[in-house]
Amino acid sequence: MSTATTTKDTVDVELEAPRAEDLARLLVATDRPPRPSALSTSLTFGWRAMLKIKHVPEQLFDVTAFPIMMVVMYTYLFGGALGGSPTDYLQRLLPGMLVMNIVMITMYTGVSVNTDIDKGVFDRFRTLPIWRPSTMVGYLLGDMVRYLIAAAVMLALGMVLGFRPEGGVVGVLLGVALLVVFAFSFSWVWTMFGLLLRSEKSVMGVSMMVIFPLTFLSDIFVETSTMPGWLQAFVNNNPVTHVASAVRELMHGGWPASDLAWSLGWAAVIVTVFGSVTMRLYNRK
Repeated sequence: MSTATTTKDTVDVELEAPRAEDLARLLVATDRPPRPSALSTSLTFGWRAMLKIKHVPEQLFDVTAFPIMMVVMYTYLFGGALGGSPTDYLQRLLPGMLVMNIVMITMYTGVSVNTDIDKGVFDRFRTLPIWRPSTMVGYLLGDMVRYLIAAAVMLALGMVLGFRPEGGVVGVLLGVALLVVFAFSFSWVWTMFGLLLRSEKSVMGVSMMVIFPLTFLSDIFVETSTMPGWLQAFVNNNPVTHVASAVRELMHGGWPASDLAWSLGWAAVIVTVFGSVTMRLYNRK
């Protein structure tokens, strides 16, 4: 028994010795692995967000079934009363509904952030030697894929129902590009709430309180000239109104210089303000 034990201990020491030498060599090495770039870490976290969709495909419900339901319902419910016919009304409605649905699904960025905080994942991220904002940017990059899926679903449905953009493929692509840029910036609002609030239900509740007035008090459904003067003052300065008008004009072959400038200006202001607040909260939370 003694001989067997001695032999086993000797084997264990011989196996552990090279590992200890390798560890010592690694610790005293002068050449360290290069620090990952901001782009590579952001893309890595973006891919992580995509893997969540792969493992929980039900997350795509809000970018597939929900937009289809909204477009069909509003087209045939209000088309005859507001546009003369569903097909005529669809030419105005679809670009606006595209803006409305994508702006609505931006709130899930904040929900994802809040969920990861509750699970303790952010504690691990904060210890990594990476560019600090890359975790947040990764969420937004992953959600941009969701925005593109929603846009593709709604445009395909619109073509089936009779939507005919006069701007052609170029106008549609420009409109979608502008919308994705604005949605990327608007998502920073929800990352702030995701860090600030204590539960995902709170994030969703506050998000809906902000999103509903912005989307419904806009020119998505009707012309602003049909509204009371006091309401026009808000609607005409609503960022969603500028984005919806710009996307609509681009898709129908126009060049909305004023609305385009307002949309990009709002996007820059939102990123500057809420991006700064988000990173301050992330570094201190």
